[in-house]
Amino acid sequence: MPAPGPNAALRLPPKCNACQSNRVAWTSPRVDFCYQCLPGGPFPPPPCGRCRASTDYFSQGLCSRCHPRSPEHIGSCKGCLAWGVYPRHNWTCWSCRWWQSHYPKGTCAYCGRASHVSDRGACRLCLENARLEQGPARAPDLVGANNDSQQLFFANMVFKRRVTPLPDYVRWDGQWSQKNKNQLPYKPDTRFDEHALEQLVLFDMDPDPEVLRQRLLVEDSELTRYCASIVADHARRYGWSVRQRNAVIQSLRLLQILRPTPTAKVRASDVVALRRYDGTITSTLDVLAEAGLLIEDVPTRVERYFNAKFIESGALPDTMREHLKLWLQIMLGGSRQAPRQLPREPETVEIHIQGLAPVVQTWVEAGRQSFAEISKDDILAALACLPAGTSHRHFAENGLTSLFKILKGRRLVFTNPMKGIDLTRIATNLPLSLDVAVIRGELDSPNPAVALAVALVAFHGLTGKQVRELQLTDIIDGRLHLDGRDIPLAAPVRTRLSAWLDHRNRTWPATANPHLLINRRTAPRLVPGGPSFPWKESRIRPSALREDRILHEIHATGGDVRRIYDLFGLSVEGATRYLKTVEHPDLRNEDHPGNRP
Repeated sequence: MPAPGPNAALRLPPKCNACQSNRVAWTSPRVDFCYQCLPGGPFPPPPCGRCRASTDYFSQGLCSRCHPRSPEHIGSCKGCLAWGVYPRHNWTCWSCRWWQSHYPKGTCAYCGRASHVSDRGACRLCLENARLEQGPARAPDLVGANNDSQQLFFANMVFKRRVTPLPDYVRWDGQWSQKNKNQLPYKPDTRFDEHALEQLVLFDMDPDPEVLRQRLLVEDSELTRYCASIVADHARRYGWSVRQRNAVIQSLRLLQILRPTPTAKVRASDVVALRRYDGTITSTLDVLAEAGLLIEDVPTRVERYFNAKFIESGALPDTMREHLKLWLQIMLGGSRQAPRQLPREPETVEIHIQGLAPVVQTWVEAGRQSFAEISKDDILAALACLPAGTSHRHFAENGLTSLFKILKGRRLVFTNPMKGIDLTRIATNLPLSLDVAVIRGELDSPNPAVALAVALVAFHGLTGKQVRELQLTDIIDGRLHLDGRDIPLAAPVRTRLSAWLDHRNRTWPATANPHLLINRRTAPRLVPGGPSFPWKESRIRPSALREDRILHEIHATGGDVRRIYDLFGLSVEGATRYLKTVEHPDLRNEDHPGNRP
């Protein structure tokens, strides 16, 4: 029988009874034959009804390239729209197959397509377009890159590795595949000295990237062998992927190539400098710290701020500089000797430095050489230059109180000149409520981490720090155990908690991080997320949301201060701030029976 035309209904053809191929041209109730096996044949197959090709006939008037049910038919990827995928892989490229196994389905926040979206609410196509325009040391701009148009691409070519040929001095002896160079034992006398003499460089020049890549192929250093067991242990305990483990090993090789003294310990600043060569920073620092090979020489944000305010100018006397360094050390690390002191938060120390800087500068310009020369009159004269009732004066008074308390406890000053000086209080603003529509929208956020964090603060009034430091063991049988309080979780919170735990187990099944909220950076470690996670993806801040929750509670109870003590753990001063809003004419709750006329 003749082959059907191209407009015929498409169906998967049966197999030929003679050669078992799918290119069937003649069908009867009992026998199926292709053009090559028809009795009296072989016969030449007809041309394709779409592309007119006559060399690869498949069925129903179409060739294997044009027939939709042919294994050789090429189409677009269902995930990223890339061209060049086959139906045997469910019309999905290799990258999207991995993407679909790690991210849930949703609606992309940038192109509006229904697809698998990442933690930032972007599909893979939007993320790849943002990476095309991503600059060095810059985050991908998802909004700007997908605002007007999108660049499509061919399938299975985005993550193609750069092929670097072996250098000429590599000799192939056939033994390379018979050993694992990352697991070779190191020599028994291998040691890394913290005080090793380092050869200083005369000219600071960046190496050629091509030469560096060639050296990486043959680098087999003692540093890599020394840390091999620690890298393997980290990968097993913290659920590292093979890609992350190989990235750490490659960073260790980079360090050994770039370091001028191979036997010296590794400075943290050298590891941070690997960012220009696409090195892995945080995980490499963790491995070197556990191996005892890390020298911490990268100052923290507070230390950099302290140096900018006091040290870099060079006008500070030696005695004052040493006293301020001691104060900073005790504030950040605490003290075990009397008078004992717990470590302070870095944000608190930064505020104290901001208040101390103008006062100390005034004393230096007046010729003071030590804090032991400062009297009560000097403090009052310096504070008089700051406007009363402002935050600058409040910060200065708190900083001076902390400084002279530590100096007096270490017997570095004769008396505490801050004794007897009353601290001024700054005027506080009244808390305001948020728009209910905004809170409701964030509770229904497609990002499960944002939805859970907003629910914890909106229903139970947790602080941003408490949400960030929550652990999985703090929630038992639908109850939250926090700071000695037993809080039964609300039903909307339990629903969002279940959704987040499903997403967490699906995305990071092997993570050992005990914290409740984790992300891509903290999943392979044991540290909590940063202050901006997950609030960076939200339109509201945790402090404003907590104020809205407490404000609603104080108005709903008619000013029951004891109740907000127990619910939110506020101090007397903090509770009084919300109590003042009960009688405020603009913030009165008209629905409360006591406020109705």
